[in-house]
Amino acid sequence: MKYQLGFIGCGNMGGALVTAAAKTVAGQTIAVCDYDHSKAENFAKQYGANAVTGMEIAENADFVVLGVKPQVMGKTLAPLASALCARENLTVVTMAAGVSIAAIRGYIGKDVPVIRIMPNTPVALGAGMILYTTADVSAETEQAFLQAFSQAGVFDKIPEDKIDAGSALSGCGPAFVYAFAEALADGGVECGIPRDKAALYAAQTLLGAAQMLLEFGHPADLKDAVCSPGGTTIAGIHALEAAGFRGAAMGAVTTAYKRTLELKK
Repeated sequence: MKYQLGFIGCGNMGGALVTAAAKTVAGQTIAVCDYDHSKAENFAKQYGANAVTGMEIAENADFVVLGVKPQVMGKTLAPLASALCARENLTVVTMAAGVSIAAIRGYIGKDVPVIRIMPNTPVALGAGMILYTTADVSAETEQAFLQAFSQAGVFDKIPEDKIDAGSALSGCGPAFVYAFAEALADGGVECGIPRDKAALYAAQTLLGAAQMLLEFGHPADLKDAVCSPGGTTIAGIHALEAAGFRGAAMGAVTTAYKRTLELKK
């Protein structure tokens, strides 16, 4: 049986992409497999998809989506390489951090068309930021890929030599935001707000502020619009700057990027 999408690995990110794809692609055209077969069975039951073997996906899926960890990529692809090499019309999609398109092709043994993506965890809610780059993928195939995963979030194409740097921001960024949200809530608690309310206020404030950024643009202009002369907000901004907030945020991204480069060696 032919499948439009075949997912090898249904972990947190792979599973989130299955969920997103099932919103636009008929379940019977989706195949899933995982080392934990019960996990694949659960996805198949939930979305009307097909729980199959990795070999069946390698032989029959138009898009072979690799949702396995970087350290087991070679082991996963080794038994599938000959089947993938024999295919004429397939596209491999990889989301393994730090694993280049050249490395994926090396594991397979053929320069197959590849789409490399770097999603972040909000894809689970359809609000992800997904960086992607392609190699030998036709415009028609690229459009089919984007349509299939359109409910995952926002896609942005970027050169492969910039994808690790971009992922240090968008991929690691949710954790930085969660840390900031926790700190905001802690500040509210220190001022006497109950914990549950403080957490809600922080989360909704971040959501609204992000929507304002997407709608109206430059963060400096939006920040200045909130800061009245001699007011409470500018006093708070002063405290952030005095504590090195801007440098710490920049350093979080650059340090994450440097660590990515170290792990690739």
